[in-house]
Amino acid sequence: MIEMLTGKVVHIELETVTLDVHGVGYLLHCGNPYRYQEFLEETVTIYTYQHVREDMIRLYGFFHREERRLFEKLLQVSGIGPKGALAIVCSGQPTSVVEAIEEENETFLTKFPGVGKKTARQIILDLKGKVGDIMPTLAEGLFRTHEPENDELEEALEALRALGYVEREIKKIEPALKAQPGSTDHYIKLALQEMLKK
Repeated sequence: MIEMLTGKVVHIELETVTLDVHGVGYLLHCGNPYRYQEFLEETVTIYTYQHVREDMIRLYGFFHREERRLFEKLLQVSGIGPKGALAIVCSGQPTSVVEAIEEENETFLTKFPGVGKKTARQIILDLKGKVGDIMPTLAEGLFRTHEPENDELEEALEALRALGYVEREIKKIEPALKAQPGSTDHYIKLALQEMLKK
């Protein structure tokens, strides 16, 4: 198995990142490729998981080793495939996923694509007591990309990333957005106004 790759980010698409490692381009499937936008043309280390099927071999990429460990655990759950596991792990709140499993919070888990009540229950049955201990740093919240204040704010931040804004730009205006409550549309409009000021 390829543990990790260190190279230059040369291309980003909706679901993938291309990493140039000494002249060889590796296509890595990532839950949120745009988190690498600020590292474009820079050297980074991406932790990988190689998934093999009869008709396909894919490399999945992760920002942190702990995210990959959670991904591997989710793959062991009946009804969860690589795409579903990736969506859960790279939601921007992996520590909340761990907490939901440990606290048997089915409602939180069912908000992810393809996860119904039956699958959420299966995740809890299979993984409760098995995720916190293998990811102490993740459980401590060291790798959380944002503190999810509310769903509207999180949706607005994701929309900004989709529009092409990089993390350093978003971080500059995030305090102004957190300072006042509002809808997703309100946050987006406010964010764009703040971007113009910058």
